[in-house]
Amino acid sequence: MRKLTFLMAMLTVGTVALQAQTAGLQIVDEPLPNPDNEPAPVQPVPHPRQVKWMQTEFYAFYHYGMNTFTGKEWGNGDEAENLYNPTQDPNPKQWLEAAKSAGMKGGIAVVKHHDGFCLWPTATTKHSIASSGNAHSGVNIPEAFAAAAKELGLKYGFYISPWDRNSAYYGDGTDRYVTEVFLKQCKELALYGDDQFEMWFDGANGGSGYYGGKGGSRTIDRATYYDVPNLRDMVHGISPNCVLWGVGGEARWIGNEDGIGGETSWCPDNRLDGADQPDGKLGNENGWMWLPGECDAKATTSGWFWNGSSVLSAERLFQMYLETVGRNATWILNLPPDKTGSLPKATVTRMADLGKLITTRLGTNLATDATVTASDVRTAGAARNYNAANIIDGSLDTYYATNDGVNEAVITLTLPEARKIHYVMLQEHIQLGQRVKAFKIETSTDGNTWTKFGGNVPTTTIGYKRIIPQSGSTSSYGNGVNAKYVRVSITKSKSCPVIENIALY
Repeated sequence: MRKLTFLMAMLTVGTVALQAQTAGLQIVDEPLPNPDNEPAPVQPVPHPRQVKWMQTEFYAFYHYGMNTFTGKEWGNGDEAENLYNPTQDPNPKQWLEAAKSAGMKGGIAVVKHHDGFCLWPTATTKHSIASSGNAHSGVNIPEAFAAAAKELGLKYGFYISPWDRNSAYYGDGTDRYVTEVFLKQCKELALYGDDQFEMWFDGANGGSGYYGGKGGSRTIDRATYYDVPNLRDMVHGISPNCVLWGVGGEARWIGNEDGIGGETSWCPDNRLDGADQPDGKLGNENGWMWLPGECDAKATTSGWFWNGSSVLSAERLFQMYLETVGRNATWILNLPPDKTGSLPKATVTRMADLGKLITTRLGTNLATDATVTASDVRTAGAARNYNAANIIDGSLDTYYATNDGVNEAVITLTLPEARKIHYVMLQEHIQLGQRVKAFKIETSTDGNTWTKFGGNVPTTTIGYKRIIPQSGSTSSYGNGVNAKYVRVSITKSKSCPVIENIALY
């Protein structure tokens, strides 16, 4: 009896002590580790700023500056500042209006090329518009460009050449160019807008130049010279969604200047900062870093800077669109302003023509009225489902997925009636990594007899976006194919496929 009384007393003391210890604490249920049953990411995955950058898809390049007036592509850096002499006030708003008419979502203005001449009144050098002294040369291009982009609802950013053929400090064996010129110039440009989407760093680095009058040739190691880690931290601290292209190491050159992306194009890659890429069109299926591709191309027949050359046809430019945006890359198309500081009328007209082609051919998604079924559908979570219908809901946040361990899927879209189809567009939900390694597309009028769609186009990976032409040809719109049913089969994937969007045009 004494033992029982003692035990009850000890329990009472313990309860009182526990109550004292937990007084004021709120007891909550421990959440499940994955309540929405979301698929595990396949590494590497993009940073959110890289996702937003890829969603920009198509944007303009504006090569304008000292070279516009000297007729050179690469100035030596010894040009007198008063040679920069626009005949009218430069008009960045007109540049961007033309881009918008073509369906572009933004633009990059070249504000310092290899000659080192800056199109803003920088504190780092006298080689700028502040020293030009002409009637229309004082327009601050980055300031005007940023203001125009915001007014038009477009994204914007700046090209600044890391190589500076004017600066005496460039490649002189010290870090003075990087600390006293380059990083400060990048900061000045970042401060023209904390919502910039890209800062463009050219791959041309080192060689002959004026170099403050010393002349000769300078050699640097671009992988280490520019202090890229501090460059990134500084720019991202001001403009957190700004992707640093090229030397910055957050997006890669596709490997050509012809507007041709790889039919197999992986966003992952193994390239370190500034290193050359053997074939930028391909990426690396097993790469350890997310380094998506950008295609730079000219809208004119020759030269990056204005030289009077003619503008390519709208059909040729549309072909480039299919071979860049349609091949898991972004496309930056150069539109050079002339000596008036505006785009020539022929360029403006051609951009409007291109916009009409894109709208006519890729503006009406026939899949929005389809019924969508799939061979396997991932089990829904507490607040998210993975139904096949997610691929036609128009949302960037929903997607179709299979269950873990199911790396193949058949997705069938059934239209209300047979329609003429020219293109099939596919998108993975890249926030979870690039997964698909092989797929095929088939069409049918009766649901029983199926015909291959896409000719001989390699249907390997998808990534952010693939656009497959009916015949496989990007150079001809063709007659399309009559179909009531479209079947997309994912035949190989790194893990369960996650498909964000399928569109039919």
